[in-house]
Amino acid sequence: MRQASKIALLSVALLLSGVQLSTSAAAADEHDRGRAEARPEARSPGRPGAARPGAGGPGRPSFDGRGQVLDGRYNHGRYYPPVGTFNRSLPGEYRPYYRGRDRYYFNGGIWYAPRGPGFVVVSPPRGLVISVLPPFYSTVWFGGVPYYYADNVYYSWQADQNGYAVVDPPENADEPSTPPDTAQNDLMIYPKNGQTKEQQAADQFECHKWAQGQTGFDPTQAGGGVAPGSADAGRNNYNRAMSACLQGRGYQVN
Repeated sequence: MRQASKIALLSVALLLSGVQLSTSAAAADEHDRGRAEARPEARSPGRPGAARPGAGGPGRPSFDGRGQVLDGRYNHGRYYPPVGTFNRSLPGEYRPYYRGRDRYYFNGGIWYAPRGPGFVVVSPPRGLVISVLPPFYSTVWFGGVPYYYADNVYYSWQADQNGYAVVDPPENADEPSTPPDTAQNDLMIYPKNGQTKEQQAADQFECHKWAQGQTGFDPTQAGGGVAPGSADAGRNNYNRAMSACLQGRGYQVN
């Protein structure tokens, strides 16, 4: 009798153990089914074909290592901070300009305006006149008229104001014309005494005004601003005067 009871109890224990094992296995299967399998791309962020910051491409800007954007219009080929970039202080050797009660600061082709505790990069207002062009600019011709371009801003020489005014882009801004015969390539100018870019720009402007006054030829004007047939001679005389002035200020001119 006792032997039969022990056998019965042993059978019940084995049955319960089997049920428990089955339940644990089922729970483990359910847990595994709820896990999402890791996708290959998630494990390989550097996979070939992934976009890289600053890579550029059609419709996408190209950045340098400091967050500046390449201005490739007219093959300008310079990097500038985007409009809206905030700076706590102005760069050195800036030039102040005023339009009414508004203040603007200019350095290296970049315009700044005061905002809160610092300054932001802005687009200058139309009609603002500067005395010296940026150190790096591109001369673009439209219908025989030269425009000076840098960082999405167009400048035009204003004789009555003795300076270069910020102007609207030409209507055919995407289709510049061929420069006239008098618009030869600019002189190649190299500082020999460690002059800064800003100093070189100022020296070039002052020498340009002097050479223009000496020769009557103005390369910023269509046809040099001289009588037809005398443009070539005027250009040569202007280049000689310009070279002499710059060499006297410590530049190598080719």
